Amino acid sequence: MNENKEEIRIDFQHYQAAHCENGVTSSLLKHYNINLSEAMVFGIGSGLFFSYMPFLKLNYLPVISFRPLPGMIFRRVSKRIGIKIHSQKFKDHEKSMQVLDETIKKGIPTGCRVGVYHLTYFPRPYRFHFNAHNIIVFGRENDNYLISDPIMETPVTLTYKDLLRVRYARGISAPKGRMYYIEDVPEKYDLSKAIIKGIRQNSKHMLNIPVPLFGVKGIRYMARRMKKWPDKLGEKKASLYLGQVVRMLEEIGTGGAGFRFIYAAFLQEAAKVLNQDWLNEMSRKMTEAGDQWREFAIIAGRIFKGRDSEEESYNAAAEILMDIADREEQIFRKLKKISMK
Repeated sequence: MNENKEEIRIDFQHYQAAHCENGVTSSLLKHYNINLSEAMVFGIGSGLFFSYMPFLKLNYLPVISFRPLPGMIFRRVSKRIGIKIHSQKFKDHEKSMQVLDETIKKGIPTGCRVGVYHLTYFPRPYRFHFNAHNIIVFGRENDNYLISDPIMETPVTLTYKDLLRVRYARGISAPKGRMYYIEDVPEKYDLSKAIIKGIRQNSKHMLNIPVPLFGVKGIRYMARRMKKWPDKLGEKKASLYLGQVVRMLEEIGTGGAGFRFIYAAFLQEAAKVLNQDWLNEMSRKMTEAGDQWREFAIIAGRIFKGRDSEEESYNAAAEILMDIADREEQIFRKLKKISMK
């Protein structure tokens, strides 16, 4: 039973961000005086990705993702900076809340993975079944937990019951009460080395995964099948498939275009840290790739809503994806060769 009535408030600074895991990671690091921007966190954490998995279904539609598995960015950044972290999940619901209370009582701001659908501070139109959202719990006032959600402008609150509910949301990638926090930070760290490792791994994941469902191969794979959707699936189902791509692209986190813009910002920061001006050119090209993702989303959205013109077809949308794959392959082939000077 929830009988804890004491008040706990950690002196924690809320920061708004474009993407939840980037924002949570950056905010937790800043709490321990490691000042890395959201873009730098995203780049060091090798956060840019693409996967098309038609064998997995979300609401009976294929799963498309523009990010690595939940938690990977936080773990990669921590490892590359030399930070000691703690992460655990729970079978016992009440115990998960008890441990959370004990942790914040020690003055430790704590990340939690949650489902979006029952987040009461989200406007109803923005609630959907997505279980990889990240928040920070930094206090409790009687039955209300103090929450720093990076996509919100200011801190918010959740009741004990509501926080427990979102920590145990059901479905794909169920959070299972997972919580995580920083245990120890190094006095010094090699930012340049962390950047190099982040770029190399991201390049490898976008170029060299042999299964053709991931990285630039995955973009092309989906594009080729998209051209066949109307004939193979029928107009109604094809429209739903296309709508799923747009939803994943524009609503889940920051999606394809937004992630490209964040990565472009990272490459600009990396150019200064590493004193390698050519990364500014890669940043510009990545921004152009982001613009193409936006163009794809506009056309796909019109097709989905039945407002498309003769020029805006499944073939046209797929051709934009093929162009994006070519652009990103060229970018990451160049980035893959990065080294310390």
